[in-house]
Amino acid sequence: MEKKDVLKLAGCIILCLSAGLLGSIATAQSVSAWYVELNKPSFNPPNWVFGPIWTLLYLMMGTSLYLVLRNGFKDEEVKKGVAIFAVQLILNTLWSFAFFGMKSPLAGIVVIIPLWLAIALTIIQFKKTSEKAAYLLLPYLAWVSFATILNLSITLLN
Repeated sequence: MEKKDVLKLAGCIILCLSAGLLGSIATAQSVSAWYVELNKPSFNPPNWVFGPIWTLLYLMMGTSLYLVLRNGFKDEEVKKGVAIFAVQLILNTLWSFAFFGMKSPLAGIVVIIPLWLAIALTIIQFKKTSEKAAYLLLPYLAWVSFATILNLSITLLN
């Protein structure tokens, strides 16, 4: 791997981790107080699970983005994929502010449904330029599917 590729990969990963870090600002303020008081379903994971899972997912997202960008930004399919990826990354960050920042499970639902759709569309678009990139996003889609069910359950229980 050439130095420019290493830098591009690092940049993609840093971008995704930064989105997670930004979202964690809203989360950190509420997770130890407001979130603790909510009624949660029996399948709600312990809080310590979320950090490692999201870190791994952001690493996979960044790697996925890098694999697509390797094909060159002049490619129209790459441009479309990166645009959809950007939308899902913004929605990913907004979800933390909607759910935790606004302390509103309902606002979380309003954001997580388009997030799920944007991830699915990103996978479809990324597959056109890199199957590996698309496959790297499948665990993310699975986790957001679980998070959607969890978010909906919390909304209904509260």
